[in-house]
Amino acid sequence: MLGLLLTLQILVSVGLAVVVLLQRSEGGALGMGGGSSNFMTARGAGDLLTRTTWILGTAFFVLSLALTLVTGREKASSSVVDRVKVEGLSPEALKAQQTPATPAPAQAPATAPAPFEAPRPTVDPFGVTPAQPAAPPPAPPK
Repeated sequence: MLGLLLTLQILVSVGLAVVVLLQRSEGGALGMGGGSSNFMTARGAGDLLTRTTWILGTAFFVLSLALTLVTGREKASSSVVDRVKVEGLSPEALKAQQTPATPAPAQAPATAPAPFEAPRPTVDPFGVTPAQPAAPPPAPPK
């Protein structure tokens, strides 16, 4: 079904592009409609191309909606939540899986380590940082 709809969508898209390019433009750049050498009058060709554009445009939008619906229904059955067997799981089993297998040490350390203090930031109001003194060169080997 999806292959058929995609094929129709491509054919309608190409047909719509051709019909739009055949229509007479304001500047006459790509338009071929009009003139006495055509198989019908300028007004008749314009009406035919306008109707064809409306029909192909409507078919394009309907096919686009159909493709969206068909694709959405195919993807709806492949949800991750649907594949998980939630009914068979018990909260106790989940809690047992989350607890560590090794027991915690019996005693905690008597003193806690000192908290780490980050250096305080300095704000340069002018956006210019002073030049840092260069590190002294290493002493030559003896």
